[in-house]
Amino acid sequence: MFPLRDTIPSEKKPYVMWTIILINVGVFLYELLLSDGELLLFMYRHGLVPSRYTKGYATLEPYYTYVLKLNRFNLFPFVTSIFLHGGWTHIIGNMWTLWVFGDNVEDRLGHFRFLLYYLSWGIAANLFQFLVAPISSTPIIGASGAIAGVMGAYLFFFPWSRILTFIPIFIIPFIIEIPAFIFLIIWFTIQFFNGTLSIVGANFSGVAWWAHIGGFLVGLYMAKRFETKYPGYWYR
Repeated sequence: MFPLRDTIPSEKKPYVMWTIILINVGVFLYELLLSDGELLLFMYRHGLVPSRYTKGYATLEPYYTYVLKLNRFNLFPFVTSIFLHGGWTHIIGNMWTLWVFGDNVEDRLGHFRFLLYYLSWGIAANLFQFLVAPISSTPIIGASGAIAGVMGAYLFFFPWSRILTFIPIFIIPFIIEIPAFIFLIIWFTIQFFNGTLSIVGANFSGVAWWAHIGGFLVGLYMAKRFETKYPGYWYR
């Protein structure tokens, strides 16, 4: 199940959303210029590695253990990791999803607040994943946690929007319109199911499921707080 577009036009140009997309693409293009060793070091330096803070270095190569110890008190990876991606499908999927949901959320929040909220959602998502796997030596990277926050806010602001959705069933592709609240609830349920499996050790996909869950819940909560403070209208 993959979102293709939504049915709500935005009134204002989503300058912040496009800037975020361009930054992510720029960083990814830089990653492509690095050798395998340089890229791995880049990910360990700027990705969020929980064991950097909890000293659980046992599974790392000695050189990377040394690098992480030098940066033990560096909190920037909670932010910089949001702009790193591990491959073409990773960045295309994330940026496309941000494009689908981000313009309307930026429209509702305003440019500057959208930027602050986006970064907050990314940090919150990283914290959720950190708490679930505090001694992991695998870098947490990607914008999906922050984008999950955008999706949570979208659910609150625009539940009756419709999402044009690609659904592959065996070898037959279906493209249908689904109400946003149904699409997003199904999406969240999938994340929660896989996140639960990851805790009990039955899911080894390498996906930071709890970053998605945490980002989504915090996005939903912050949108509700925003609506309480700045009441507006709902698109239907």
